[in-house]
Amino acid sequence: MPIPDWMRLGRPTSPQDRDSNLWERCPKCGEMLYRKDLEKNLSVCMRCGHHFRMHASSRVRMLLDGEFQEIAGSVEPSDPLSWVDKRSYPAKVEADRLKSGLNEAIVVGTGEIEGKPLALGIMDFSFRGGTMGSVVGERLARLFEHALAHKLPVVLFTASGGARMEEGMLALMQMAKSSAAVKRFTDAGNFYAAVLTDPTTGGVSASFAFQADVIVAESKASIGFAGRRVIEQTIRQRLPENFQTAEFLLEKGQIDMVVPRHELRALLGRLLDYVAPPSTVMS
Repeated sequence: MPIPDWMRLGRPTSPQDRDSNLWERCPKCGEMLYRKDLEKNLSVCMRCGHHFRMHASSRVRMLLDGEFQEIAGSVEPSDPLSWVDKRSYPAKVEADRLKSGLNEAIVVGTGEIEGKPLALGIMDFSFRGGTMGSVVGERLARLFEHALAHKLPVVLFTASGGARMEEGMLALMQMAKSSAAVKRFTDAGNFYAAVLTDPTTGGVSASFAFQADVIVAESKASIGFAGRRVIEQTIRQRLPENFQTAEFLLEKGQIDMVVPRHELRALLGRLLDYVAPPSTVMS
């Protein structure tokens, strides 16, 4: 299988972008970070530990031992509602393709972590804010179906602003579709781990993100359903400063652990080791 363009090239940049983006300011502490050093540090601020959002290609390189075999990469979005506001939906999709190097908000496939095979899904916020439309739901369903057929554990990285408004009810239906695929997979006794990254919100948080056997979150990730302002205006109360952070959810028992990015690969390797079938049958 040929290496997909998004994996080979990563996020595309113009010559002007490369010249102007040698440095990046940390939004948390204000430190100016040399981009190459930041990338070597897995996009984590060297001063304060802020976790920048990662491109799907960087995630794959960070996690896998070697090759990534993509599944359903040719399944691409259409325009079922002929949506138009300031721009048409196809125009928005094309702009995000050029910006992100991806053709949808999730990539799925198979690979190995520390020699252990798995099915892997990675959502990317740089394509339509990681929103879940028909293609995201279809790729998720195919990932779990492939993993079920080949008895592979699934690890899924989430990053989403919710359902994709340009697909209306068809986007909302993907919550049920993906949840059903997860249930078929886990009912058969298979292992599913979710890694919630910044941000994991809306329909994704209300469906497959919280259906996993083990739910991990990256440090300080924003996780929730409705936005903070919406909730405050609804209940007419001031929410805690750390509300909807990974650490807040851990304190309330909604997730299993919060893990810095540098420790994720080793953690996932241990989890896959726990659920791997024994190499020999004891008599």
